[in-house]
Amino acid sequence: MVVADLHTHTTNSDGEMTLAEVPAAARRAGVEVVAVTDHDRLHPGLDASVTERDGVTVVHGIELRVESPAGRVDLLGYGVRETPALADLVDHLQRDRVERGRAMVERVENHLDIDLDVTVEPGFGRPDVARAVAAATEYEFGEVFDDLIGEDQPCYVARDIPTFEAGREVLAGACALVGLAHPFRYEDPAAALELTAALDAVERYYPYGFDPEVSAVEAAMDANDLLATGGSDAHDHQFGRAGLERSEWERVRVRLPDP
Repeated sequence: MVVADLHTHTTNSDGEMTLAEVPAAARRAGVEVVAVTDHDRLHPGLDASVTERDGVTVVHGIELRVESPAGRVDLLGYGVRETPALADLVDHLQRDRVERGRAMVERVENHLDIDLDVTVEPGFGRPDVARAVAAATEYEFGEVFDDLIGEDQPCYVARDIPTFEAGREVLAGACALVGLAHPFRYEDPAAALELTAALDAVERYYPYGFDPEVSAVEAAMDANDLLATGGSDAHDHQFGRAGLERSEWERVRVRLPDP
C-alpha cells in the first residue's frame, strides 16, 4: 500500500492542483505523505523542509532537469532549504522557462494560425502549452506533444539547463536527499543509472505504463547504497498511483529534517 507519494506537481509549476488542495487529495488516495516537487522551482507556500498540513506530511522538494553524459535527466531533491546557490539557479531557470514558453507559444500560434490566449508566467511549461492547444483546437493533449512541441517537432524550443555536476552540487547543498527520477523514461536507462553513483536515491516506483526491468534499478541501489523513492508524478488531482510502502518511507524519513 502506498503511504508516501514523493513526486507531485502543483500550479506553482505545471500541475493542476493548488497547495491548499494537496491534503484532501492525499486523503482521498489514502496517502499520508506527499512530496511537492515542482519543476525547477521552490514552492513559496512551503517555508520548511517538512511540514504537517491537515494531517498530511508535506515534504518540500524540487525536480531539476540537468544535462548529463546520459542526456537530459531529472533530479529530485527532498527536504529543501533555500540556499543562495539554489535561489540563483532557480531564478535563472524561471527566467529561461518564461522566455522559452513565450517562444513556444509564438511558434504554435504561427504554425496553426491561431491565438492561444495564454499568459506565460513563472512555472509555465509544455503541459500548459498542450492544455491551451487542446482547448483551442481539435488536438488531444498528448497529440500536441507528438505533433507540435515534443523534441524534434516544429514548435519545440530547447531550454538552458545546468550540467549534471552543477545541478547535483547545488541540490546537495540545499536538500537532505538527491535522487534520479524515473530512470526508464530516458533513451539510455543504463547510462542514466550510472549517474546514481553520485546520488543518494533513485526513483524505484513510477507509473510508466509498462513493466520495466527493475532489476537494473535494484542493482544500482545495491552498488551505490541508494534509498528507494517513488511517486505518481501527478500533474492532476490523483495521488498514489506509485510511491513507497511504510517501511520504505520510514527509511527516507530518517534522512529528512524534523517538521
